[in-house]
Amino acid sequence: MASPPNVTMEVTDEVLKCMEVGLAFRDYNGRISSMDFHNKATNYLVTASDDESIRLYDIQNAVCLKTINSKKYGVELVCFTDNPTLVLYSSKNGWDESLRLLSLNDNRFVRYFKGHLDRVVSISLCSEKDHFLSGSLDRTVLLWDSRADKSQGLLRVQGRPAVSYDDQGLVFAVAYGGYIRMFDARKFEKGPFDIFSVGNDDSEANVVKFSSDGRRLLLTTKAGCVHVLDSFHGNNIVTYNVKPVMTNSTLEASFSPDGNHIISGSGDGSVYAWNVRSGKVARWGSTDSEPPLVRWAPGSLMFLTGSSELSCWVPDLSKLGSFAVSK
Repeated sequence: MASPPNVTMEVTDEVLKCMEVGLAFRDYNGRISSMDFHNKATNYLVTASDDESIRLYDIQNAVCLKTINSKKYGVELVCFTDNPTLVLYSSKNGWDESLRLLSLNDNRFVRYFKGHLDRVVSISLCSEKDHFLSGSLDRTVLLWDSRADKSQGLLRVQGRPAVSYDDQGLVFAVAYGGYIRMFDARKFEKGPFDIFSVGNDDSEANVVKFSSDGRRLLLTTKAGCVHVLDSFHGNNIVTYNVKPVMTNSTLEASFSPDGNHIISGSGDGSVYAWNVRSGKVARWGSTDSEPPLVRWAPGSLMFLTGSSELSCWVPDLSKLGSFAVSK
């Protein structure tokens, strides 16, 4: 896969329709369970897999830089910290639910974060501070300072939680039970300042995310719903429906960099693309029976899917009659 040209191209319906796999890494021995781009060094991607590996990629140069195995603890969720050489990850061994801060440089644990009593199912880092959130099946959301091994706050929830900071780190969202609760990160102990309903969908929350400009929220649920809301007023902009998730997998969705398009997985293994304003744009089928992970590359005309392999999707420009680029 060649490096992207030094131009920017607008994400349009036509460009999305001609997206195809330009590169795939097929050397996994299990399903990819998590992946994350660094928020500043955006060519770096980290993945976690059921084969108990953590892998660091330079996506721009199409190379895997490092593979670290976590045989003792397993690995399920992984995400970058502000430092691209440090990642935070959750275990999958069933007996130790601690979160671990790992140095990729020397495969060394920098800190352990102990507090959860059951599997961690959601992690979100604050991009502006050394803070992060973790949500667990023990029905708690813990707030952490990455410089301390004890949690800085606790929120009790009534179901499986999905958590996310906005890009400024001023607000965070906690979703469960058909509602999204909005918190001021500076005074979360006062409770949510707003609560948004997603209608009659009270199935398990999977993923909640803000668009990069903070104006929109998306929430995916086990029932196969992708809800898009106005993050300021809470009104439901649109809901998309895909095949429900029948396993313990996670239904993921991701905003395009401009927030006007969404890609998502589906319970039948397909990948969907939508225009938030006008609806469905494309669907790519699959022989898989579980939803792929999906992640749009920050500031790029590329998205990634993760299943038993890692695939990088880019537009086939030969299929476009004409397109506009800007220097």
